[in-house]
Amino acid sequence: MGEQIQPVRGMNDVLPEAISAWQHFESCTRELLTDYGYEEIRVPLVERTELFQRAIGEHTDVVGKEMYTFTDRGGDSLTLRPEATAGIVRALISNGMLRGQRHRLWCLGPMFRHEAPQAGRYRQFWQVDVEAVGCAGPDVDAELIAMSARLWRRLGIEGLTLQLNSLGTPESRREYRTRLVEYLRAHESQLDDDSRRRLVGNPLRVLDSKNPDMQELIRGAPQLTEYLDAESRAHFETLCDMLRAVGVPYEINPRLVRGLDYYNRTVFEWVTAASGAQNAVCSGGRYDGLIAQLGGDATPAVGFAMGVERLVALLVAAGRTPPVAHPDVYVVVGGPQAVTPALALIERLRSEHPAVRFELNIGGGKLNAQFRRADRSGAVLALIIGEDEIARGVVGLKPLRDTSGQIECPIAQLPAGLDAALAAARAAVAMP
Repeated sequence: MGEQIQPVRGMNDVLPEAISAWQHFESCTRELLTDYGYEEIRVPLVERTELFQRAIGEHTDVVGKEMYTFTDRGGDSLTLRPEATAGIVRALISNGMLRGQRHRLWCLGPMFRHEAPQAGRYRQFWQVDVEAVGCAGPDVDAELIAMSARLWRRLGIEGLTLQLNSLGTPESRREYRTRLVEYLRAHESQLDDDSRRRLVGNPLRVLDSKNPDMQELIRGAPQLTEYLDAESRAHFETLCDMLRAVGVPYEINPRLVRGLDYYNRTVFEWVTAASGAQNAVCSGGRYDGLIAQLGGDATPAVGFAMGVERLVALLVAAGRTPPVAHPDVYVVVGGPQAVTPALALIERLRSEHPAVRFELNIGGGKLNAQFRRADRSGAVLALIIGEDEIARGVVGLKPLRDTSGQIECPIAQLPAGLDAALAAARAAVAMP
């Protein structure tokens, strides 16, 4: 026996028992986005490395430390996508979808970052990405945030807090950056190694440090909101008014800066106290300059991404996942000569009874073993097709969840007989 091949660290299997929670989250999300007029888009997992360097920023942790980048056989530098916004913007530009048009788009899929794996953070992780392109006002920011709040209500997830901030324009942020660097250099001896590195390339990210020893220093730093330009301040105040009007509570977090360079003005995060340090389950903001930066027409845009693993974990913890789907009927096959007639009969019944779920015993086995499988399947009724039954033109019907006995039903009368037996078996299960 050869040595077992282990999964890549930080890249996890989603096993069948967890799939129902994932599918429930995905279907609720898809329905809500459709209700709000968003259309699905699917973009490649692999893009040119230059796309992320230009979009996210070469001095960010994502580009500097976390991307999976490789050279292909043609000599091109390619990268597994660490996020979806850059790829969606690239798709809009390369497919000629801008030119004054507005788009509401979403996608779902895996992203890749070479981080230290821990609960809620993996090297392959799934995100839902939502983008509204072509609108500059705070109304679309407010609707996006209100839509996310509505999703939490539909899913039954409680305890999430909305944190808001404004990063202003690149011009106003440059002035703030100068003041922040002055402050941090005056206290450089108190900075940890990560913050010293960020101080050179991306000093605003120092504010996002999770190091407990850094928090007092960060609290004393200048606040970005003090340096906002008048237009950004008005945009932010109107957004806050709109959120109050639609009943979405929020907290203003002046230290919220996000880890990607393309953001301007509105940034926000939904956070939970249930996930430890990795407490953000949905993050986003406005990126009005990104499309022009990547070669498209200047176009305002705003969006957010949701971490599927973290939200599914909250669903499970809240007990809001749907019950596991069981077959209604388990088909027991007695003898090798009954296999082909059983397969043909069940395929016919699947067409005639599309609302009934059948599970056909596959691979043979003694009757006792098949009945044990039938019991484990969760079905309420066993349909027994043996060589003797086939010869006599009948099948057996045996309830699996009560003590009433097995009956026989002529195959010619099976549709009605199956309906009656199923109704009786379900009624017996429902009785107290």
